[in-house]
Amino acid sequence: MLAPHHDGSPLHVSHDAPALGDEVRVRLRVPRGFGALDWVGTRSNPNREPHFSRATLLGEVDGWQWWEASVEVENPVHHYRWLLVGADGRQHWLSQLGMSEIEPRDDDDFRLVAHDPAPEWAASSVMYQVFPDRFARSAAADDRELPEWAIPAAWSDPVDPLPPGRSQQVYGGDLDGVRERLDHLVALGVDLLYLTPVFSGQSNHRYDAANFDAVDDLLGGDDALVRLVAAAHARGIRVIGDLTSNHSGQAHDWFRAASADPAAPERDFYYFHAPGHERGHGYESWLGVPSLPKFNWRSLELRRRFIEGPDSVVAKYLRAPFHLDGWRIDVANMTGRLGGEDLNAEVRRTIRRTMLDVNPDTILLGESTNDAAGDFQGDAWHGAMTYTPFTRPVWSWLQEPGAPAGGGIGFALGRVPTYTGRDFHAAHTRFTAGFPWRTRLATMNALDTHDTPRFATSARPGTVPAAFGLAVSLPGIPVIWSGDEFGLTAVDGEASRTPMPWGSEADAAVAPTLEAYRSLVALRRSHPVLATGGIRWLAVTDDAVAFVRESAGSRVVVLAARAAASVAFEAAALPGADAAARVSGEGLLEASDSSVTLSVDGPGFTAWALGGVRVPSYR
Repeated sequence: MLAPHHDGSPLHVSHDAPALGDEVRVRLRVPRGFGALDWVGTRSNPNREPHFSRATLLGEVDGWQWWEASVEVENPVHHYRWLLVGADGRQHWLSQLGMSEIEPRDDDDFRLVAHDPAPEWAASSVMYQVFPDRFARSAAADDRELPEWAIPAAWSDPVDPLPPGRSQQVYGGDLDGVRERLDHLVALGVDLLYLTPVFSGQSNHRYDAANFDAVDDLLGGDDALVRLVAAAHARGIRVIGDLTSNHSGQAHDWFRAASADPAAPERDFYYFHAPGHERGHGYESWLGVPSLPKFNWRSLELRRRFIEGPDSVVAKYLRAPFHLDGWRIDVANMTGRLGGEDLNAEVRRTIRRTMLDVNPDTILLGESTNDAAGDFQGDAWHGAMTYTPFTRPVWSWLQEPGAPAGGGIGFALGRVPTYTGRDFHAAHTRFTAGFPWRTRLATMNALDTHDTPRFATSARPGTVPAAFGLAVSLPGIPVIWSGDEFGLTAVDGEASRTPMPWGSEADAAVAPTLEAYRSLVALRRSHPVLATGGIRWLAVTDDAVAFVRESAGSRVVVLAARAAASVAFEAAALPGADAAARVSGEGLLEASDSSVTLSVDGPGFTAWALGGVRVPSYR
């Protein structure tokens, strides 16, 4: 895998937040042994018309030639790729998919983005996801009267996987309970808390919102959210909320008004069908579920109330007294889309404009669980909650063959395919190639979530550290779905919403997993290059993958394996490897003048730290 290399990191791009009209200097590294070159440069695509810019050879450092070209940012998302022409006349193209002698597609180009960037803290975050009803219960929960739809459950009761219990079983977890357990997050090293919805609904998940005016009293109301965010901020933890922009609940005040009076302004908030329409319940809904009527974003009044301006729902909870640090948007891929109508871009850009006006230091994440790249080019979403670049490739490589995969993870026919390490690398590369670099850095690396089975349920023996090690070391925001650090298992998304087993931290079956999570988060925290550095793949086999995250200041070499494995690559791929110091795991690194070998006796994750990449300075 010793080949010319470029990515969006500071080693190769002079600045990643350009304005339109700016010139950005981009750099290419070519290994000494690649062969003589007659022409090196970039092929940009301004206004969808190709433009070529010849690069200048800056010099050679540690066996790598460094080339530099200047690219003018002519469009908000400006595409470019590299072209190398050998002395024999053969063309070699480099895109985000890698090297090819065949001209690549525009969809796989590198990108410079002139839209407002994510907040500086986004890429370095470690996220912890909480489902409020199942995380922790404060004493005040004992005094709250449950609504008629709720089925009460004791904290030790098993999760009911069948209707009506799956959506109506209520354990009484609340926001003060989360606040009282924040020290657990601090001990893990977490600094970004993601809360699933906190507005009242007619279910335990609250994705069927009954209003957006106030926090659910079952969770402690507005004051409890204010207390939680203040306490989290005092500990250096940011907090983001969860909004459903695709639909409300059937019990929502807006939908009730719309249903009661065809002349009500709220009538335009939804898609009501004419009499005799084939859909039986009289209105459009999420996947035909009657309790989740779909929003019609042609309504300007809906936009004003929900997403646009200082009086909107989006704005309200970012301001005092709540001070949320951003939003994750549920079903972002379906929002504003129905048949021939597509208002998705208008909606997401409006949400982001509102956030910028209220507090520009906030993050906007969108759920799009399949191939998300088309919507995530930097115009609104800072990052994606998606399963194609990371989650599904990791599962396919590290789960037992034929493992079931119910819930929302999105595997075809509900089964996990069996990948080799090479397949994992190919899938990861294919699905990240469509994203701008800075979008990758703010995209969630989730092993699992509240909508999926738990990763540990069918993981190959010993592979949980390898899986979470990849989450903390690949570009993106590592995510811990609450309970994973306790080794919880579940066969689908509903079953994964297990009450936290507080008090089991010292159990022999729990302590090793908890320690693995803590140590891997600490690795991420102590090596910032894992958050913002570039990435080069070093070796890939059936059972192991190796790569290096790198910057001018430091490098971290990673080996993740599902079994005993050894990988070797040319010494030129990793100059100075003999000085590497192991900082995580049990693997071995052996370096000679000609090669570097990484090996491990069994499944696991190992990392080594090195000094930074020596690079010519920018002119």
